[in-house]
This record gives sequence, structure tokens and C-alpha cells, in this order.
Amino acid sequence: MALDRRLFAGSLAVALVASLSVGYAMSRSGGTGVDAEFDRSTPTQLPTIGTNRPVDGLKLADVALTTADGTSIQTADLLGQPLVINYWYSTCLPCKKELPAFAAVDADFSDQVRFVGVNPLDPDLGQSFAADRGVRYELFGDPDGEYTSAVGIVTAPVTLFVAADGTIVRQTGELNEQEIRAILAEEFGISEPSGLVES
Repeated sequence: MALDRRLFAGSLAVALVASLSVGYAMSRSGGTGVDAEFDRSTPTQLPTIGTNRPVDGLKLADVALTTADGTSIQTADLLGQPLVINYWYSTCLPCKKELPAFAAVDADFSDQVRFVGVNPLDPDLGQSFAADRGVRYELFGDPDGEYTSAVGIVTAPVTLFVAADGTIVRQTGELNEQEIRAILAEEFGISEPSGLVES
């Protein structure tokens, strides 16, 4: 069973990296020179976010994640307040782009919403990489691919907005800061940091 899980996790990692590499190469083909930004009119990754299994309205699967020191934690243990789970890894360009946005929103709302990152590929969970982009929230690993499989993730990034009772209320691809704030307001009624004093 352990061998099967390792084989699954390895296959998944190869598939994720390959799909993003192909998409990135295609997106760069519209550039003009080695330092050109990728053409934003073409997809940045293949397959698209629509390839991921739709999970809106479902309960968050109770599976094991790991901390940086290898301790196991169940996704059920993350519930009890609104939860935002960002699935990412350091070689994913859209993931890298959106990390500062999650960091900024977490800084304002960490006492009302629990933000976590799930990283399936980076050996150290991408801790220093994420910290360099302002991330201070919890980072977990998915070494056996349990979360990846349970949520039906094929391409990253994927963010789940989960109600306190474990219901997934929104599933998204890449987000910017304004979009994250808008979803928090729409799904959880959270639009202002707590303790904000009006003058």
C-alpha cells in the first residue's frame, strides 16, 4: 500500500510538472526575445483549471496532511472557522504570482479566517520561498497525494474556500488580492479586519 502511494505521488508530481511546463512553454511562444513576459492572451498552463474536479457544495474530504517536521494533521482538524486552502508549489508560475496576495489578505483577516497552504512537491513545503513573498500562515505537505486525489486536482493553483462546517463554498484557480477579498465578503460576510476602529 505504501509503495502504491509513493508510486501515485511520484506519478502525480511528474504529471503536474509536465502540464505546467508545456503550458508555460506555449505561453512564452508569443514573446519577443528571451526576457519577454509571457503572452497573457494565451493560457499559462495546460490542462486548464476547468480540468480539476468540481467540488463546490461538497464536504471537504478528511485526509492527512503533514507539517514541516513530518507530523500528520487531518484536514478535519483545520475546520471550525472559515478556511482558505491554497494548493501551490514553487515551480508553478501562477502560484508564485498569487502568493503575495494571499499573504496580504491573511495579514488583515487571520483572526477571522484560517489560511493554509498545501504543497505537494517542495521537500521543505516551500517555507522559505513562501516567506520571501510575505506568507506567514501554515503550510502543509501532501506527500502521498491524498489531498490531491480527494479534491481531484490536476493543475495548480487551486484554492478552496471552506465554511466552518466543512462545506466547500468556492473553488478557484489563480486569484489576485481584490478577488480574494471579494470572495471572503461574498461567501463569509467578511469585509473588514476585526478591531477596525472607525474615526
